Amino acid sequence: MPAIRTQLRSRKGAIDGHRTMTSRASIVGEEMQDLADCKMHYPLSENERKTFKTRDGKRVTLHQWAVYDFTRTIPCGRVTTYKDICVALGQGSPRSVGSALRNNPFAPFVPCHRIIASNLYIGGFLGEWGTGANAKGGQKNTGVQCNRKMEMLAKEGVMFSLEGYIEDESLLWIGRG
Repeated sequence: MPAIRTQLRSRKGAIDGHRTMTSRASIVGEEMQDLADCKMHYPLSENERKTFKTRDGKRVTLHQWAVYDFTRTIPCGRVTTYKDICVALGQGSPRSVGSALRNNPFAPFVPCHRIIASNLYIGGFLGEWGTGANAKGGQKNTGVQCNRKMEMLAKEGVMFSLEGYIEDESLLWIGRG
């Protein structure tokens, strides 16, 4: 598996003088998907967060900010569960965490692909749940998005069985203080 190098920089942006977080990830010896250069505005101050709106014009709730902030701390090549996030935050439910991540306006800077179900199943991605015959959600759910999530995680060294369960449980990251 190729080595993955990540950098996180904070700098003053040209847009309104806001601080911009820049995440840069690269794989040595193999091409990585569009995660290679992620430049976007990620509000850090309380005032910026109060006025921030998504592309759809929606405000981000305090719970969503908490989920996004926590998710940003998950190391590359590791995963955590929806339940472990709400336990670490001391608020919400696994479903509320999943809902926040489904509406993540900061992907891939907020790496929502690193969250799996408590039973160590691949879980959901971009509104779909599961892969192939295990896909849930009616005809709209093809399992394609969860397969994409597994591919992204595989590039980080996290592998799943054909049934969609993590192969190496030691890659489970519990980010509690």
